[in-house]
Amino acid sequence: MVSGACSPSWVRYAERVLGRPITAHLCTAKSPQQVMGSLVKDYFARQQNLSPEKIFHVIVAPCYDKKLEALQEGFPPALHGSRGADCVLTSGEIAQIMEQGDLSVKDAAVDTLFGDLKEDKVTRHDGASSDGHLAHIFRHAAKELFNEDVEEVTYRALRNKDFQEVTLEKNGEVVLRFAAAYGFRNIQNMILKLKKGKFPYHFVEVLACAGGCLNGRGQAQTPDGHADKALLRQMEGIYADIPVRRPESSAHVQELYQEWLEGINSPKAREVLHTTYQSQERGAHSLDIKW
Repeated sequence: MVSGACSPSWVRYAERVLGRPITAHLCTAKSPQQVMGSLVKDYFARQQNLSPEKIFHVIVAPCYDKKLEALQEGFPPALHGSRGADCVLTSGEIAQIMEQGDLSVKDAAVDTLFGDLKEDKVTRHDGASSDGHLAHIFRHAAKELFNEDVEEVTYRALRNKDFQEVTLEKNGEVVLRFAAAYGFRNIQNMILKLKKGKFPYHFVEVLACAGGCLNGRGQAQTPDGHADKALLRQMEGIYADIPVRRPESSAHVQELYQEWLEGINSPKAREVLHTTYQSQERGAHSLDIKW
């Protein structure tokens, strides 16, 4: 299985260039942006007794392609003709707006859909700073398939720092082999090996940007238009210091499944949390596309 819901560029590449041989293996989980759109425009709207069109939902993302994703999503049935995201701004654009308006977030309060979050209770998911699907699914698969509790997921860099491997061994045998492939050079190598039947991984987390989402082109940049690497390292450090809370241990997540999604495997949960992919007929020119 290949996860790419958080990376619109990778999904678009798979749909428009690679076609059915690859899209058949894409994870059907929606991106966090898509799920958040339904959460705000459906669950939150009901909690506030508002119609979805009365809410203007703004997403802040590190990637310009998230704007395209918002447009391509269309109008989910549960939102009654309203888009999940009305506006997507990159973090770099937010920084520009703040500079131009002389704004500060030092005194801003952290809010939540549930209305009871205190600033000192902010938590994060486990995994790498860019994404967390691999770590979460690896733990779940280890427990469900092999009854193994994995406390720490250890990444091992292989051909480069943007291609890393995670394995689970049992009785001296590797029983789970996951990989994280970031950047289109690694993606191309992955596709070539898949086509040759020489790709040994059960699950791959794919992100189009080398270095992951934190290195997205929408991030704040230096005056000469390059990624601010010092700022990125600072963000990674701040993120790593936030306490981890696994989603399955959150009372709010359990509440959402029961009150909003009508159960874990309900038809509504499948509608809200999962998507499908469109494969276009590949023309001869698609074979010549270089990424």
